[in-house]
Amino acid sequence: MIYDLSGHHPLTPADPEVPARLSRLRELGLGEGPDAQLDEFARRVGDITRAPLAMVNFIQEDRQYLGGLYTGSSIPTALQVGLGGRTFSREHGYCPHVVVRRKALVLDDVCDYPRFAGNPVVDEIGIRSYLGAPLIDRTGVALGTVCVVDIEPRPWGRPGLETIKALATELVAQIQAREGK
Repeated sequence: MIYDLSGHHPLTPADPEVPARLSRLRELGLGEGPDAQLDEFARRVGDITRAPLAMVNFIQEDRQYLGGLYTGSSIPTALQVGLGGRTFSREHGYCPHVVVRRKALVLDDVCDYPRFAGNPVVDEIGIRSYLGAPLIDRTGVALGTVCVVDIEPRPWGRPGLETIKALATELVAQIQAREGK
């Protein structure tokens, strides 16, 4: 666990579900390479929420993998390039919190929340708002998240929360449908 020494808040929560998640991701063939269907789903999430960055993110032991990625034209080129590898540290971002909490997270302005304002994505990438929901499959394992971020504060509110939760439910159903094939 990494600590923000200024406030002693853990930047990434302990995640006891990692072994079960890794096993389930392997069974489903997710989290190791780009997936055109997940990229399309992320594009749709970006369109629906009007967010410049939308992702389907699978949380692993020490990294996050963007199985689905959409970057809009308003995202700075450096950020687009940085996301091109689709893999980044588990300490970067808010999705690990969503997975461990197993609940959606709405941060209209991450700087309003001391626990989240110290995350490296704020200073290194310029992320200012986040909206994400867990992808909990039929076995009860939280595989990852569907999420959107913006480089400007966004008033996601209750409508944003309900939208991202509905999209997460829809994506889990799609993943389950693929499992049977």
